[in-house]
Amino acid sequence: MSEAPVLYLIVCAAPPAQRIGELAELLAADGWRVCLIATPIAATWLDRDELATQTGHPVRAEWRRPGDPEPHPPANAVAVVPATFNTLNKWAVGASDTLALGVLNEMLGAGLPIHVFPRVNAALAAHPSYGPNLRLLREAGVVVHDGDVLRSPDEVTPSRWAAVVDALRAARPPMSPTRRRQASGTRPAHLPTTRSTRVT
Repeated sequence: MSEAPVLYLIVCAAPPAQRIGELAELLAADGWRVCLIATPIAATWLDRDELATQTGHPVRAEWRRPGDPEPHPPANAVAVVPATFNTLNKWAVGASDTLALGVLNEMLGAGLPIHVFPRVNAALAAHPSYGPNLRLLREAGVVVHDGDVLRSPDEVTPSRWAAVVDALRAARPPMSPTRRRQASGTRPAHLPTTRSTRVT
């Protein structure tokens, strides 16, 4: 039986990050092997030990030292959920002053599928650098989804997480029939079946 495809889930410091375990659970049920990487501030909002137990991989926020083993398997795809104004602008100009940005820059250069789900308020979205930087990322092949997916007032509901799962399904390599049956059998009972409508 082949291993499940690996998704690097990059978590930035916006309110949906506090419920990222729900999304990780849905993604695992949908056939992904989830590896979490957090920005420094987002990492302080997370129960890293609990999420490591849930996913089977450590939640990374710091650079590893030279000679240390790579704690995550190689990625098949990347998702940034939620993506903040700060991370998106710094990523667009190639800054790598955090592990999350370093991974994003490397994965972009490697040509992996990358999906971004912004959580940026209207005032910041109107900043003159934001629109051009999003266009730059799109031109480089990044899929930037509608900011309404993770926007208030209702914050992140299970149906909104389902929209994220649906969008990422297109980036997932095909699963074997055995793996598909295993994944469908592990879907959490308290979270809904994902919708068929894709978010673009």
